[in-house]
Amino acid sequence: MTKTIIGKAAPAFNLPATGDKSVRLSTLKDQNVVLYFYPRDATPGCTTESQNFRDAKAQFKKANTVILGISQDPIKSHEKFHTKESLNFDLLSDESGDICTKYGVLKMKKMYGKEFEGIERSTFLIDAKGVLRQEWRKVKVPGHVDEVLTAAKALQASAT
Repeated sequence: MTKTIIGKAAPAFNLPATGDKSVRLSTLKDQNVVLYFYPRDATPGCTTESQNFRDAKAQFKKANTVILGISQDPIKSHEKFHTKESLNFDLLSDESGDICTKYGVLKMKKMYGKEFEGIERSTFLIDAKGVLRQEWRKVKVPGHVDEVLTAAKALQASAT
């Protein structure tokens, strides 16, 4: 498992995304990036978090920040979720878990007495040069997007 380090280059990625394309971190230079990892499409917490990011997209855009959601769900599932929730940003599929591992978000979880490896809800703020500036682990959805937006605005203000 890779350990992300604030102030160091964020782990690179090139993943399939909604809209029949792929997204590569290196092509997002000159923009800040919010990368949020969520457990599963169409579950209550993940839906609320995605809706909150959707609703704040214009404010993130003003802060020169793009939003990307990542889970291990396949693209077909992402497309359905993206359409149903009218999401206005891309969802990336990391079915292999390689990028989740690089960001250190895969954790052992327990549900109904069974242990399994899954994504711990986490968000990363990457600056326009590809440097990791902030991370949130074990995210609780209420108020989270506002906190990330505040950090994105501060990051953009310090860049100008």
